[in-house]
Amino acid sequence: MSKILLDTNAYSHFLRGDQRVYNRISDATTIFMSVIVIAELYCGFKGGSKEIGNKKNLKSFLNKPSVDILPVTITTAEIFSEIKTTLKAVGLPIPINDAWIASHVVETGSVLISYDQHFKSIPGLRLWDESLP
Repeated sequence: MSKILLDTNAYSHFLRGDQRVYNRISDATTIFMSVIVIAELYCGFKGGSKEIGNKKNLKSFLNKPSVDILPVTITTAEIFSEIKTTLKAVGLPIPINDAWIASHVVETGSVLISYDQHFKSIPGLRLWDESLP
């Protein structure tokens, strides 16, 4: 797996020592972080007692040479519209932020590292095999 994108829950699992996520990060040449994921993390930090430490850890992670922060672009928006329209047509809505995150996965051709099962409903989305050690 050379290019991965971490979902919010995957980053959280990584911080808690999840070996499977750690292994995927270690094997990756590029780790994408969607600005949407970063926003979700900041929201979670606000609700906790370790906001300053969590922000410091995230900043350190984001500053690693193999980590690339993804902004929302016109291309991201076009992919987002395709994903949302496709899922709506078949009656499989997913949370709006996850549609944006999936758009970044498609845009970058990366593999999504996430524990959210609803990503499986997005045709063509490359997902990790969480059953691997």
